[in-house]
Amino acid sequence: MGTPGVLVRFLFLLLAQLLLGSARGLHNASQRTFEISYDQNCFLKDGQRFRYISGSIHYFRIPCFYWKDRLLKMKMAGLNAIQTYVPWNFHEPRPGQYQFSGDSDVEHFIQLAHELGLLVILRAGPYVCAEWDMGGLPAWLLEKESIVLRSSDPDYLAAVDKWLGVLLPKMKPLLYQNGGPIITVQVENEYGSYFTCDYDYLRFLQKRFRYHLGDKVVLFTTDGVHEKLLQCGSLQGLYATVDFGPGSNITAAFLLQRNSEPRGPLVNSEFYTGWLDHWGQPHSTVTTEAVTSSLHNILAWGANVNMYMFTGGTNFAYWNGANTPYAAQPTSYDYDAPLSEAGDLTEKYFAVRDIIQKFAEVPEGPIPPSTPKFAYGKVALKKLKTVEEALDVLCPSGPIKSLYPLTFIQVKQYFGFVLYRTTLPKDCSDPTLLSAPLNGVHDRAYVSVDQVPQGVLERNRVIILNITGKAGATLDLLVENMGRVNYGRYNNDFKGLISNLTLGPDILTDWMIFPLNTEDAVEHLGGWGGHGDGHYVEARARGSSNYTLPAFYAGNFSIPSGIPQLPQDTFIHFPGWTKGQVWINGFNLGRYWPARGPQMTLFVPQHILRTSAPNTIVVLELERAPCGSDGLDLCLVELVDKPVISAALTYDRGSAELLSKDPWLDRV
Repeated sequence: MGTPGVLVRFLFLLLAQLLLGSARGLHNASQRTFEISYDQNCFLKDGQRFRYISGSIHYFRIPCFYWKDRLLKMKMAGLNAIQTYVPWNFHEPRPGQYQFSGDSDVEHFIQLAHELGLLVILRAGPYVCAEWDMGGLPAWLLEKESIVLRSSDPDYLAAVDKWLGVLLPKMKPLLYQNGGPIITVQVENEYGSYFTCDYDYLRFLQKRFRYHLGDKVVLFTTDGVHEKLLQCGSLQGLYATVDFGPGSNITAAFLLQRNSEPRGPLVNSEFYTGWLDHWGQPHSTVTTEAVTSSLHNILAWGANVNMYMFTGGTNFAYWNGANTPYAAQPTSYDYDAPLSEAGDLTEKYFAVRDIIQKFAEVPEGPIPPSTPKFAYGKVALKKLKTVEEALDVLCPSGPIKSLYPLTFIQVKQYFGFVLYRTTLPKDCSDPTLLSAPLNGVHDRAYVSVDQVPQGVLERNRVIILNITGKAGATLDLLVENMGRVNYGRYNNDFKGLISNLTLGPDILTDWMIFPLNTEDAVEHLGGWGGHGDGHYVEARARGSSNYTLPAFYAGNFSIPSGIPQLPQDTFIHFPGWTKGQVWINGFNLGRYWPARGPQMTLFVPQHILRTSAPNTIVVLELERAPCGSDGLDLCLVELVDKPVISAALTYDRGSAELLSKDPWLDRV
């Protein structure tokens, strides 16, 4: 009988120890605190003074394949935190259709940062700006045309409330006090820069964030260093921070923060390591010396700082934004950041690391190297079909008929392209003006008559065009959405033909509207057959020598499977091409526009490449491909091992076009 008694006592003691350990664990978890000390003018982490040195990284601009690589490089630079936005439209592309897996798995991204010992500053929106399409707001909000975004408009608030009810409960377990890495959460973004200045809206957000996340998390706002911006962008109960870049008067900037927050930590939530680009403008750079000098002074102030960006990434597919007067951002979001678009270590990276090392402990050990790049060489592409010839694949459900043009939103086409078609109501044997008198083309329209290219209408730049054709001829306008405005009062950026077009004095009517599903079409190229029916040759002969019909081109290249280091990252270059969209193995890499620049190459991450089968490149060239005059010759692209995102630009006033000096042209 003794043995069972001993066993019972042993089990009792074991259970008691387990319960005690569990209680201690709960006690320790409850000790995790992150708060503001107004007495000591600092943050307190677990009761101790704390200062964060952070860098911005956007998980939605970097394939999840590379998240760990970029985060580890940030940690090894001496950062103790990272900052990221959450773009609503990336996760809810259509109402009620949520995406939180793969490259959209924000929870996994945050957990990965946690595993690497990095804290997280979460900028949860619902508006984020970020040079991202519509500032992260989903385009489908515009289905109510009169909606006032970023305000207490009831329809807008209802949509925001539903979204926050999905996102914030996912974030709550990841808060620092709940065992996760999130130390602070931003409410909205730079709201003081928006025209509405609606405190009821900010109060609504504050209540919903508190409802979902609790009372302990530090909520904050960010605004530029101007009294008016801080006045409209801040609210009692949300800690006000500022943003400014190198060369700014640091003393004056933090004094402005002190106007809103007399006590508490000094915070620069966006210290700019570089700047954003636009098509047709020189690549933006900020010198390493300017960045490190200002960073040193900010840290010497004892301030908290987040470097925007620390690694920029890529606007894959159609996700880039635009500014006003309308200027779209390119595919690259390199930002001249310490880590390049491809995650490469730069001179700025090591210089920033040296500055941080003067104020904080930097981890020892090797820094992950820049990933190797490979030049796979030239790839020949063959013309498949023009857009018109492929309409049965691009729009299998057929056109929508309307007396007057409908916008992208009205036909529920949020990105990409829509083909608008009508007939010429009169003879235009002599050149006749086709015009968008209310600047109604958003953003570019590629115009043809009976499959003869006529030219391009472009928002704010080219609103009239001479066309020729016979009465009853087919008039096509392939309209491209170049990216919605992401900043300022014009976020409600409708796309397509947003007003009537006129031919001479007459309003054009009786439209057939084809929303184009390019993504599905590219995935099913096998059913496209060979070349078109010869319209291409005729169009080049009779149309403008500056344009060919928008058309798809495709080709393959193989990567040797016997080389263990392959595949590697690469860059695709377009010598002689004009403007369009490119896919590799069905992955939408984004827009290319070497005719305008400054970006000449697009980043190709290795995870989309394969050695087990040929890799397929599909190009939709919108204006002019560099093929032979017979329309049947092969066109070349080249896969190179170095990026070109800063080609020199010259402005040709005669053609009102920005022409790029492409250093790769001599190689092909």
